[in-house]
This record gives sequence, C-alpha cells and structure tokens, in this order.
Amino acid sequence: MGGDLYVVDRRSMTVERITETRNAERSPRFSADGSRIFFREGDNLFSVTDGTVRQLTDIRSGRAPGEEGEAEGQKGFLERQQEELFEYIRNRKARSEEMQTERERREAERPEPLYVPQGERLGTLEIEPHGHYVAVSLSSPAQGATRTIVPAWITESGYTEDLTVRTKVGDQQGSSRIGILALATGEVTWLDLTPEVEGEEEHTHRGGDPELSMAYFAGWSDSGEFGLLKAISFDYEDSWIYSVSSATGELSLLEAIHDSAWIAGPCSFGCEGWIPGTNRAYYVTEATGYAHLYTIEADGSDRRAVTRGDWEVLQISIPEDESGFHLHTNEGSPFNQHFYRMDFDGSDKVRVTSGNGSFQVTPSPDGERLAVIYSRANRPPELYVAESRRDIELEQVTVSPTAEWLTFPWLEPEIIRFPAQDGAQVPARIYRPSDVGAEPNGAAVVFVHGAGYLHNVHNYWSTYYREYMFNHFLAANGYTVLDIDYRGSAGYGRDWRTGIYRWMGGKDLSDQVDGVHWIIEHEGVDPARVGLYGGSYGGFITLMALFTEPDVFTAGAALRSVTDWAHYNHGYTARILNLPQEDEEAYRQSSPIYFAEGFRGHLLMAHGMVDTNVHFSDVVRLAQRLIELGKENWEMAVYPVESHGFVEPTSWTDEYRRIFELFERTIGNGMH
Repeated sequence: MGGDLYVVDRRSMTVERITETRNAERSPRFSADGSRIFFREGDNLFSVTDGTVRQLTDIRSGRAPGEEGEAEGQKGFLERQQEELFEYIRNRKARSEEMQTERERREAERPEPLYVPQGERLGTLEIEPHGHYVAVSLSSPAQGATRTIVPAWITESGYTEDLTVRTKVGDQQGSSRIGILALATGEVTWLDLTPEVEGEEEHTHRGGDPELSMAYFAGWSDSGEFGLLKAISFDYEDSWIYSVSSATGELSLLEAIHDSAWIAGPCSFGCEGWIPGTNRAYYVTEATGYAHLYTIEADGSDRRAVTRGDWEVLQISIPEDESGFHLHTNEGSPFNQHFYRMDFDGSDKVRVTSGNGSFQVTPSPDGERLAVIYSRANRPPELYVAESRRDIELEQVTVSPTAEWLTFPWLEPEIIRFPAQDGAQVPARIYRPSDVGAEPNGAAVVFVHGAGYLHNVHNYWSTYYREYMFNHFLAANGYTVLDIDYRGSAGYGRDWRTGIYRWMGGKDLSDQVDGVHWIIEHEGVDPARVGLYGGSYGGFITLMALFTEPDVFTAGAALRSVTDWAHYNHGYTARILNLPQEDEEAYRQSSPIYFAEGFRGHLLMAHGMVDTNVHFSDVVRLAQRLIELGKENWEMAVYPVESHGFVEPTSWTDEYRRIFELFERTIGNGMH
C-alpha cells in the first residue's frame, strides 16, 4: 500500500487510513495505553493521535551549528579585520544573530536535534511504550576495507558490468554503538558495552582486548523502565546481555557468556526479551552445552534456568494473550521439531504437537485456533489448522506438489547412527537401492549438505529438497546414498557445533570417511567405488575429501565450493578459523587449495560465474593450481548467469546431469 499506515479493526475488519504520503512509513506500534501510534519515516520517529501527527525526533547528518568553532590564525585575523573595518559586515552579523534567536524561539517546542557525525549511519530507532525514551543505534562502516569485484557477464547492455560485493575475512570491520535518547531534553546517553570479562586471566582474546564487534537493542520492558541489549566481542568469544535504565542510562550486566571457540547456536540472536508486565528478562544461552532458556530480573538478580536437558530451544515467542512462553524445540529427538506451551516460570510445560516431522505453530489472536506449517521427510511444508487444545487434530488446508509428483513413492529415509573415530555416534540418512525397487550396483555416493551449521538428518522436509530427489534418482540407478550430519551441523548441541573450530576439514571430513567405512561393512559397497558431492560447504568437503582421502573417495562433484577460506567472508569464517593474519595454521589446514597435490581421482567443479557469496575466483585459483601441478581427470562447468543459489531450471538440470554422468563413468555401471 505504498508504505502508508492503516489501522485494521480485527473484529469488524474495517480499515482506517492514517497517513497518505509519498514517503514510506514503517515500524508502527501502539503506545502502552493505545492512544497513540508511533512510527518511523526516514530517519525520524513520529506519533499520531486523533489524526494529528507529531515529530518526536529530529535526527540530522553532520555537525551541530557552532561545532565548527571560530576561525583561528590567518583566517581568524581576516574575519576580525572585516568586522572592525566595515559597518556592512557588523550589520549583517547582527541580523544573522537576530534570525538565529528567532529560529531558536520558534523551535523551542520542537524536538532537540540529534546530529549523526559524518561517517556514521543511523540504524534502529526503538521507542519505549510510553513514548519518553528512544534507543538509537549508529553504525560506522569499515574504513579502508577492500570490496571484491564480481563481473556480471550476460547483461542487457552487452557490456560486462562489475558488481561490488563483500570484503574478505580479516579485512577492516565496521562498528556500532547504542544510546538512549530522552525525548524531553534531546540528551543522549551513549552506552559502553565492553566490560572487563571476569576471569580474563583464564583466557586470552584473539587480537587482544575484547573489543566490541556488534551490538543490538532487544526491546523495552512494558513499564518502559528498562531496555535489553546484547553485545558480541570482536573475536566472537564473548557475549554480554545487559539491561539499561531508560532514565539514567545505567547498565546492569545480566549475563556474560564465554566460549573458547565461538558464540553461536540456535536462538543466539532474536531470542531475548521481557516477560510481559514485569521487569524480568528472558534469553537463551548454551551454558550447559545445549541452547536453553533463562530468566532474570533487570537488576541481575534471581537468575533461573527455565528449560534443561540434552536438547535445544529453537524458537521462542509470547502469544497475544501473554499467557506464557511458546517454544519450538527438538526435545525428545534431534530429528523432530515440536511446539510447546509453558508458563513463564517453566511450569506446566505441555507438548501440543505429536508424531514425526516439523511443526511451526502460530496461534490465532484469541488463542482458540492454531495455524500449523507441518512437513514430513517425504512431504513439503503445508498449511494446516487445528483447534487449540492438548491433543490437536490437524486439518490440511493446502496441497503444494503436483498430482504427478505425489504419485512417486518418495522415501522417509531411515536414520542410522554410525561410530566415528573418536567414539561419537554420527547421524545419517540412508537411501538404499532396494528402498526404491532397484538392484544395488555396488557403488555408493555421500551427499554433503552445505552451510556447515545446518541440520539435514531429520524427519521433516529438507532445505536440500532437490538433492533429496536426486538421491532417489541415484538410488534408483543402484547407488547407496548416505547423507550425514557431520561435526559442525546444527541440532546436537554446542560441542557438535564447535567440533570444527580451527580445522574445517578435520572431524567434519573424518565423519564422512567413517560413514563410508560403515556402508562398506553393512551395505556391501565396493571400497573402490565411492563418490561424494555437495554445494558450498559441501563442495569444500568434497574437495578436501578428494585431495586428502584419495584412497576412500574415487570421484566427487564440488559445487559452488570454497577452495581457500582466506577468501571467504569475515562474519562466518573469523568465528571458526580466527583471522588469517593471526592464525595462518588454521587456514592452511582448512583450505583445499593447499592440498591439491594429493588429488588423483575424478573431479567436477561447477560454479556460477556471478556468485556473490563464494566468488567464481575461488575455483579459478584452484584451477590454475591444478594446471600447474599437471593434474588430470578434472573438469569445470561454469554457469554465466548464476549466483550462489541457482535460479534457472536449465542450470540445475545441466549441473545434475553432469554429476550423474561423472558417477556413471567413474564408479557406476558405466565405469571403465
């Protein structure tokens, strides 16, 4: 609707238009008493009451008037001389001062200006429920950082056009700061969010002191007395959660979280807030090794663990009736996601959904009904509705696949666990030829999911749905397929998540090797006929497997793969491998380009030429390395219009045809 504001009466479904402007209004919210609507337009906050719009903030770029100061030295002398010699100059200065006095008189009742210094950008503006204070965030872009150029080759103009994209890990990074603006006075209290970490002598920080990497404001308490903030250190080892007094700007440290690897996990962002009607905050940490929910008073007292166990809280919300927490967790099995209701103190926890799969539940405003997005391993997400009670019965609303797709007997792949070298039990999905009515050909393929920290072995629909279907195709052609949640994958707690710290291509790769040993022993696979494939992180593992485990893997397809982590982005890579200029060993032992000498199998590299995430230059550099090493039996397939996630159906078709042909001629029925 063009960014204008409307008020909808949910009972009568009548709609009232509040604004009609060329500018886009956004972030609307009602005041605590419901009499006003706060909203943001451009860089400022406004309120509307009974049709009257009032500007609440006056945020401007640049220096405040007078900050430039009086001219000094030679310029100061000339200005003083002009005023001394010429009545015209004196009169002009007097008129200017009179006009300034008049402007100040007229603006006395308007918001005090807040000037954003040159080089900083305004971020969020979060007004507290009663309209007295605003949390203001400013960000400073990295100074001197170099952004990578990615050429777009197929363009409307007929000329190659350059895209300026991200920086590389270890380059200069930006910073942010947060302040509390008092609307009555225009004064801002800027917050210092980098405390001395308790037990500092027990651990050192990458790059020295724990400087701030990022901070964000997580919301106001209903009373408006306190705000909630979270900050992350530059080395990603420490995180701090604070409350801040709106009236004084005084900070109370609620939680200091340290991880000798890096801070992350499910609910590591966006799972903080205030319990309605109280000054008690909630947040999630991996303090026990699994992501769990805690509550604490705004002054830092009475910290309580609300959930506990060898499972993880994945999402948190509070319903409109403010009756308690709504949780999505993997309690009971890492392979399912269920919906729970629970009182704010952790009592009366009830699981609302049942069975295998993933249930994403949203209650109606009155709490009487539930909208459920439900999927199973062999059925994509669909919308269901149910009456809100303890044992719900789902009524299906949508059917997304075509009738033709539904005629195929898609598998709910068996989930197995196999022992790793270090004794861990590694989860995997297995696709057997016999499951789809085919005869085994004696060969096997390992599919390696991407993203590293991603969950793919479960009882619900995979984000890798194309690969899910392709794995059926491989099984139908006689291949035994294994899909592993290797070390670094999501869903299994902190230790599993951080198992790749400082060595990507370590346990995450050895888990693939151990999976191969298991299928050789239990599924009758020929040890000389094993391949693997995957995209992004999966492509990286494919390269590491072919280069460092050539006796295990004969052929592999590495898709949009990282070949050298020193050329990937900062936010992902610095967490896991530190900075390349400070931890060269981690990058050397984690980057396939250093191990290309070990390649002696068969390799397909497929990459989009306009990839703005893992740049095409990654595989170009590796190709040159393979050429200089005199390596044979490798090939490249390039996709001139594709970025990291392919869009064109013809590109997907071409890529997976090439993968299948690679396996057929090297490890499959057509091998020679």
